[in-house]
Amino acid sequence: MAPVKLYPPRPEKVYLFGTCLIDMFYPEAGLDAIRLLEREGIEVIFPDDQTCCGQPAYTSGYHDQAREVARAQLDLFPEPWPIIVPSGSCGGMMRTHYAQLFAGSVDEAQACDVAERVFELTEFLVHVCHLPLEDRGEPETVAMHTSCSARREMGLADTGPALLAKLGQVSLVEQVRASECCGFGGTFAVRHPEVSAAMVEDKSQAIEATGAKRFVTSDCGCLMNIAGRFAHQGKNVQGEHIASYLWRRTS
Repeated sequence: MAPVKLYPPRPEKVYLFGTCLIDMFYPEAGLDAIRLLEREGIEVIFPDDQTCCGQPAYTSGYHDQAREVARAQLDLFPEPWPIIVPSGSCGGMMRTHYAQLFAGSVDEAQACDVAERVFELTEFLVHVCHLPLEDRGEPETVAMHTSCSARREMGLADTGPALLAKLGQVSLVEQVRASECCGFGGTFAVRHPEVSAAMVEDKSQAIEATGAKRFVTSDCGCLMNIAGRFAHQGKNVQGEHIASYLWRRTS
């Protein structure tokens, strides 16, 4: 079980760590995360030199390479401001594994400092911003998928649904496989494509069975995997990152 996280008062400034998948495939989700934070009066600093958190190499067992990639991120956050990550998997890597990855090295103290300031986006919006939401969209039924890393590494199974519950015109339906993995797992989907395909098939069937025509998630890897499965099947079920969904419904 993850230790209890003590949340700070709302800061004037935060860093945003955008993640590789947002940078390459879903930039609008990163921009919408910034818009949500700025609407709450928070200045968002985006370090231009950020790259990857190191998770793909780390979970593949290449810890030296992961350390090299992660070390390049440590100097990007010199001020004591929170680091907001719109991804439970990247947030989990930085908060949970950086201390272990750099244990015994000259970078250990700096890595631990960075790890302690990492917040997943929905976590920060719920527990620090206490985000008020005025729903301006049409009535809609949606399903929510919370990534394994957000759910298990960061203990954030409830923050996404809590935000959706604030939208008065949105009905959130729970899938029967809510806690199960979608099968993405980064390099797992590449190394074990048949297993990954079977897992996302189960996940997509569970979402479709709710009757919802849209699902939201806080992880772009899961979004890409599940939405890609629906698209491959020709199914009319759309996926969206929760930052974009919240901004679209309330702007």
